[in-house]
Amino acid sequence: MDRYNEKKVSEAIKYRRSIRVFKKEDLDTDKVKECIHLASLAPTSSNMQLWEFYHICSPEILAQITEASFYQNAAKTANQMVVIVARKDLWKKRVASNIRFLKESFGDKQESDYSKREKFALHYYQKIVPSLYFDFIGILGYFKYLYFHILGIFKPTYKESRRSDMRIVAQKSAALAAQNFMISMAAINYDTCPMEGFDSKRIKKILNINSTSEINMIVACGIREENGVYGEQFRIPMDEIYFKL
Repeated sequence: MDRYNEKKVSEAIKYRRSIRVFKKEDLDTDKVKECIHLASLAPTSSNMQLWEFYHICSPEILAQITEASFYQNAAKTANQMVVIVARKDLWKKRVASNIRFLKESFGDKQESDYSKREKFALHYYQKIVPSLYFDFIGILGYFKYLYFHILGIFKPTYKESRRSDMRIVAQKSAALAAQNFMISMAAINYDTCPMEGFDSKRIKKILNINSTSEINMIVACGIREENGVYGEQFRIPMDEIYFKL
């Protein structure tokens, strides 16, 4: 297939592999940026978008990240990298953004004129989301955990309310964005390798990001070498993982 012909979704998914060795060939920075934009369209819990994307093109910073990634081949040969960061700590800012967006969408009218659905949407961000994300050194989360589990005895109840649960929520959304990015790259015949082996503290220092942020993954980017795929793709058979009820 011509490198410059975009692939269908199914073709991009099948084409995507974790590439460990890239060619010494430049990527179009604007195309990679567009793939990051597509990453930001991924599903995200409560539309909180608790993520940030650091597009690394500087050879100096690439070298620093390579060192902090233990000189693995994907990092050493990458033409660019994208560092995907989960930012649970930005929940207040994201709540405010959602409330502002909703009010703008509802139009120029008094809150008393909002429909029942509009009032619920505002209530969700003004009350429900803060009740889940707000915590005090983990203590409040523990009491919420107990309360919801007791309530769950009597009716279906959302129980994942601790600080650690909210971390998982932010990381899941960031991972969905990462997958969007890698499939988008595959669709334009660019290659990637998601990396989890790195010194996260050093990476945060290199990127000068908040200490409370969390690195979800680093995605090395480039054009695959012939030896860039280390072997045949192995997947557990469908009859072991698929259950139709």
